[in-house]
Amino acid sequence: MENLSSFYIISYLTSLLALQFSLAADSITPATFIRDGEKLVSPSQRFELGFFSPGNSKNRYLGVWYKKSPDTVVWVANRNCPILDPHGILAINNNGNLVLLNQANGTIWSSNMSKEAKSPVAQLLDTGNLVLRENFSNNTSEGSYLWQSFDFPSDTLLPGMKVGWDLKTGRERYLTSWRTADDPSPGKFTYRLDIHVLPQIFLYKGSLKLARIGPWNGFIFEDGPTFIDYLYKIILVDTEDEIYYRYESYNNLSIMMLKINPLGKIQRLLWNEGSSGWQVMFSAPGDVCQNYGHCGANSICNVDNPPKCECLKGFKPNSQHNQTWATTCVRSHLSDCKTANQFKRFDDMKVPDLLDVSLNEGMNLEECGAECLNNCTCRAYAYFNLTRGGSGCLMWFGDLIDMRKTLANLTGQSIYLRVPASEPGKKRPLWIVVLAALPVAILPAFLIFYRRKKKLKEKGDILLNHCLIAKEFCEGDSAGTGKSKESWFLFFSLSSISAATDNFSEENKLGEGGFGPVYKGKLLNGEEVAVKRLSSKSGQGLEEFKNEMMLIAKLQHRNLVRLFGCCIEQGEKISIYEYMANKSLDFFIFDPARKDLLDWTTRVRIIEGVAQGLLYLHQYSRLRVIHRDLKASNVLLDSDMNPKISDFGIARTFGGDEMQSNTNRIVGTYGYMSPEYALHGLFSIKSDVFSFGVLLLEILSSKKNTRFYNTDSLTLLGHAWNLWKDDKAWKLLDPTMQNEALYSMVTRYIKVALLCVQENATDRPTMLEVVAMLKDEIVNLPSPHQPAFSYVQIVERSVLLANINAEASLGNCLTLSVVDAR
Repeated sequence: MENLSSFYIISYLTSLLALQFSLAADSITPATFIRDGEKLVSPSQRFELGFFSPGNSKNRYLGVWYKKSPDTVVWVANRNCPILDPHGILAINNNGNLVLLNQANGTIWSSNMSKEAKSPVAQLLDTGNLVLRENFSNNTSEGSYLWQSFDFPSDTLLPGMKVGWDLKTGRERYLTSWRTADDPSPGKFTYRLDIHVLPQIFLYKGSLKLARIGPWNGFIFEDGPTFIDYLYKIILVDTEDEIYYRYESYNNLSIMMLKINPLGKIQRLLWNEGSSGWQVMFSAPGDVCQNYGHCGANSICNVDNPPKCECLKGFKPNSQHNQTWATTCVRSHLSDCKTANQFKRFDDMKVPDLLDVSLNEGMNLEECGAECLNNCTCRAYAYFNLTRGGSGCLMWFGDLIDMRKTLANLTGQSIYLRVPASEPGKKRPLWIVVLAALPVAILPAFLIFYRRKKKLKEKGDILLNHCLIAKEFCEGDSAGTGKSKESWFLFFSLSSISAATDNFSEENKLGEGGFGPVYKGKLLNGEEVAVKRLSSKSGQGLEEFKNEMMLIAKLQHRNLVRLFGCCIEQGEKISIYEYMANKSLDFFIFDPARKDLLDWTTRVRIIEGVAQGLLYLHQYSRLRVIHRDLKASNVLLDSDMNPKISDFGIARTFGGDEMQSNTNRIVGTYGYMSPEYALHGLFSIKSDVFSFGVLLLEILSSKKNTRFYNTDSLTLLGHAWNLWKDDKAWKLLDPTMQNEALYSMVTRYIKVALLCVQENATDRPTMLEVVAMLKDEIVNLPSPHQPAFSYVQIVERSVLLANINAEASLGNCLTLSVVDAR
């Protein structure tokens, strides 16, 4: 009996010691660390953290993995900076930051917190989250963490992790694939949440959309997995501070994850205890209809019924397929508001991409249908939220892209598409009358056309026509922009543009952005032009293209790019501009070798020219124009380095005394957006003033706001503010110009820039005041306050152009993780 009691006591003490070891092994303090070969283990033994070498590589990385599957790494700290020998150390330094050290005690990676911790402890949680917190704090909620690995995902989304945006800090959380199975550095593929209009999930390869899941309809993301209710639930959070989604398992014992692999596949994986392996529960793209826009615009993809691609009623397949879509559907009849139209209901549908849409949360479906019917450019409508029987109005304009038939009404919804109301046979008598009267009607127009064509040919021009703006460009002006039917416009033929650019040859290609490529062309009269060929994946629909063409055609100023004409033939949307020999401003100022070509005098001329161009848009043009996307790449330079503002695709016009508007569709470039526009969709002339202030600082410093990082601040705005406070503003100036510029002039320019980027729009000057300040016509300038976005990480991301770059870490291998808004 005594032996039995001794056995129980020994067993109890052994268990107690094992428990204490387990509790200690999940964390480190400033007094402890782990070496290569040692691990941290989460309290329930689910996750491990340690050093590993992926695949056949000998490089060492710090990562987290499931203990049951050590080869399945879910997070990597030093993705871009491997340790070359098995002598790495993870520790907490004197400032309370987690640091990864190599054999020479060099810092390979750091949590890089801005706040200093008093008594930090790093702990690996049962969720797989590596967190830094104060040791004396009893609060273990997410909000109390000083730093957490969940804020910096690698290629894996675990239950409880977030994909989306922190609107207070400007940080986006998204997944990036490994480069290869042997290399965890950021690869080509990203998985991210688009939050414009309605949340949607996209899989990208660079800037190219590969797949789309969504939009969010109040219950689920459309076209997502159908077994969602049985394994896990999706949670979408949409507040003033953040927009993100996460998932939670209904069974805490289940081990699951979502991973983007190096080949660009999104997979939902579930651990199978029986086979001790991972089971693929969902994969995207899974079938051809999950490939983004597989069937092209104005068509429906259906994997169950051949043919897989079917054009909408009123459209027919185009025999000339382009390189982007598997097929192209073009109108089979003329679109005219006078023609009777109706809407046909399609059930179990994945609705089109939200490229050119409007959203009204207060309308019911009947009101939505009436509004869409009265607008000739409205192509479809649907509920925007399916909860409580459905609510709100979502309307599509322009081409409808990426529609598909979903499965059994589990992941789709009903959408109403505009179709011709009558059958062709019923219109035969009317067509007979039309055909009989047609020769009489077109004869005068033909004579006019012939005479004009003859004159143009004599001048050596390559235009096919020089005529009044087409009816489709003139009518249906719901925006009230005052487009006149008497405006003249030049239309180029596709064949003439092809000849001018040598069939869009690579030798003539000037560059390419999210909107598409730009080519150098030469007209038959010898004049050089820039030809912008809008890509079908750019997101700019016909309405935005019309907006840009009509707007630029009416704007005449030496600091605005001049438009020659456009081409809208065979589904192409091409604009022809004056050729700018020196490309764009960003080509010079952000390049270490070329920035020296811009001396102080040239930069002053550029600054003043851009200011004059904006002043014209805001005050002296016929309509008040808000550019909404002013940035260095949209400032072109002619042969004499004179600046001209370009790219009016998302510009908005105001009439009369209108000063401010708002939108649910936020487009532009982060880093140049004013806070009221980026966070709330409010825009005004003060939005452009903010962008000008950012651009002014970039021109002075030769540094990019969205890629500027420094110990005390993450943005160029914060750096400029710190120097201004310390009375060292002149240090912001590019060192190559220190001996050229006047100290007083540099200081004044920086002060003007800081006034332009004030957080409150009312504190910013108008462009009329800015021009006066730059010329020193206003002597006593107000003192600036701390600017917006001073100490947050600005994510460089073009909303309109979807310009996605997977930049997970810095060149010095320190992953930034500042989370505090100012």
